[in-house]
Amino acid sequence: MFDVLIVGAGPTGASAALFTAKAGKKTVVIDNDKSVTKRAWIENHYGVAEITGPDLVETGKKQATKFGAEIVQATVSTISKTEGGFKVATDQGEYEAKHVILATGMSVDLAETAGLTTKPGTEPRIKTVLDVDASGKTNIEGIWAAGTVAGVSMHTIITAGDGAKVAINVISELNGERYVDHDVLKA
Repeated sequence: MFDVLIVGAGPTGASAALFTAKAGKKTVVIDNDKSVTKRAWIENHYGVAEITGPDLVETGKKQATKFGAEIVQATVSTISKTEGGFKVATDQGEYEAKHVILATGMSVDLAETAGLTTKPGTEPRIKTVLDVDASGKTNIEGIWAAGTVAGVSMHTIITAGDGAKVAINVISELNGERYVDHDVLKA
């Protein structure tokens, strides 16, 4: 049983995984390797002069695994509620988790089959997004959404930040108190 299962390892999902794993939460990321970021050239990501989308995605995955997140290449087919959380079926097997974070970019198909509420998107070329509250919660308790699928701008810096925000909210809920992750300079 994982504490957190994240669907998608682009900037949103990897950022969320970095925070959940660093907080000591047992984290798995299921990724189908179809991130739209893999086709990007990026010069507007704070702290990075310029980078290819594939390099940004790989860096994010490495950061998450550094803290113990497990990354699995697979395609999620269904998410179903269980007594202790959720069962997530993939083409490579099944996983169980207390919380699920959807970081599926422009794709809402999985979310719709899971029974999540959608609404019209506001970004160019994004027709449908998930209806989430300010913390990233969907209409199903324990399923969260972050990034483009949750209606934020497609820019990698924004989706990565949203993934971190939702992860902090999930960690806070798991801990029963507000979680903060601040590192300090080493002497």
